[in-house]
Amino acid sequence: MTRSLRTRLLASIIGGMALLLTVFSLLIYGVIRSAMVEQFDASLASVAQILAASVELHTDQIDLELDEEQMPEFQNARHPTHYQFWRTDRTVAAKSPLLGEQNLPRLDSALNTPVFAASQNKAGNPQRIVGLTFVPRIADSDEKDSREPANVQTLTLAVARDAHELYEQLRFLSWLLLIASAAIITLSFLIAAVIVRNGLRPLNSIASEIATITEDNLTTRITAEGVPAEVVPIRNRLNELMSRLEASFNRERQFNADVAHELRTPLAGIRSTIEVTLARTRDAAEYQEALSSCLEISNDMQSMVGNLLALARLDARQTSFHVEPVKIAEAVDACWNSCSDKALDREITFDNRIDSETKIETDRQNLSIILSNVLDNAAEYADKGGQIWATACRKNDAVEISISNTGCQLTAEQASHVFDAFWRSDSSRTATGVHCGLGLTLVQRLVKILGGRAIAQLQPVEIFTIQLTLPLKAPSTPAQPCAHRCPER
Repeated sequence: MTRSLRTRLLASIIGGMALLLTVFSLLIYGVIRSAMVEQFDASLASVAQILAASVELHTDQIDLELDEEQMPEFQNARHPTHYQFWRTDRTVAAKSPLLGEQNLPRLDSALNTPVFAASQNKAGNPQRIVGLTFVPRIADSDEKDSREPANVQTLTLAVARDAHELYEQLRFLSWLLLIASAAIITLSFLIAAVIVRNGLRPLNSIASEIATITEDNLTTRITAEGVPAEVVPIRNRLNELMSRLEASFNRERQFNADVAHELRTPLAGIRSTIEVTLARTRDAAEYQEALSSCLEISNDMQSMVGNLLALARLDARQTSFHVEPVKIAEAVDACWNSCSDKALDREITFDNRIDSETKIETDRQNLSIILSNVLDNAAEYADKGGQIWATACRKNDAVEISISNTGCQLTAEQASHVFDAFWRSDSSRTATGVHCGLGLTLVQRLVKILGGRAIAQLQPVEIFTIQLTLPLKAPSTPAQPCAHRCPER
């Protein structure tokens, strides 16, 4: 299930806070525990040092010169401190009276080096034990008298103290840290909720503005003020998206208007021809002429509808095309044959300057549609007695095919629109119903799907060129071949 941004932010903040508090609490607890245990052990070691210093050895007996009444911890039955001495042979030399029949754990250590351990007393309470191995004083001996290490007799002392209060304090500290952490996390959650809510308010403001935008007011732009710097790019991108949507809707409206205009004129022509023909009785030749005129108009309409359908299928990428080696010069010659009659009537000459061995791997049928539309467009708009020529050259991993014609009357601004649907250089649209205005639009879409690009160029002395850049090998991209074409400009 997708979580909201607010939930994610709160979870991240609280999770991070909990992690930091956990690490901090463990660190604090560890430092304090270490200090308290070390202090407790230091006190215990001090008692062991006092006991060791008060021991005097009489042959096999030890004499403890310290009066136990001076150390009340040895008399405290509730929380007692016990001691026990062992000889080198591990026999017990002496021990605390409160121990009774029990013995303390013996902790062996290096000479005069205390070692510590934790255990439990007979009541089951925790206790701390210090072990100390030392050399006792010999009764009636000179303190300065030295003896060989092999003759030195050592005693091992263990002192144990009840540590119940120590561990109770540590337990209280752990609960205190736990409760404090829980309280801090709770307060942090409340504060973070307020901060996140205020931080997301600009997004809610933008969302509210977006909710007011419909297809009827696409000119509206998001004007949320005071948004954070991180949200400004989102607002700007949304405004750019609105601009593209507005342009798209405008193109759709213009497209619908152009289609209606393109269909209205030929339909009006068919209707007027039929009405005039039916106005009176005519002979067969006149009826045949009228029907031929209507058929010609309907063919033009069918061509336009076919191109519209082809463009829709190209946008949908509904089918795949077949890639095969194609010699460009042969394809250009084959496509020119369908335009040669029109060019011959206007005394236009054609020169195919493409090397016969130049070839690419592409879809033959779609390439033929591209070349046929470009050549037919050139034949339609070349001046009478003018020229059309085709060239091709290899550029890196692509081939540039250029088809040029003389007699161009377009301006640079007009040339930039030749690939727009239903556009014509004749603003009065006197050729409506004759030129469908989709030929070069179809060319541009097909070239793009074949992995290339198509551009229009104006050259000196009224020369117009369509340059087709096609890859040496077309990608296997969905395309929809179509068999209709109509002249442009």
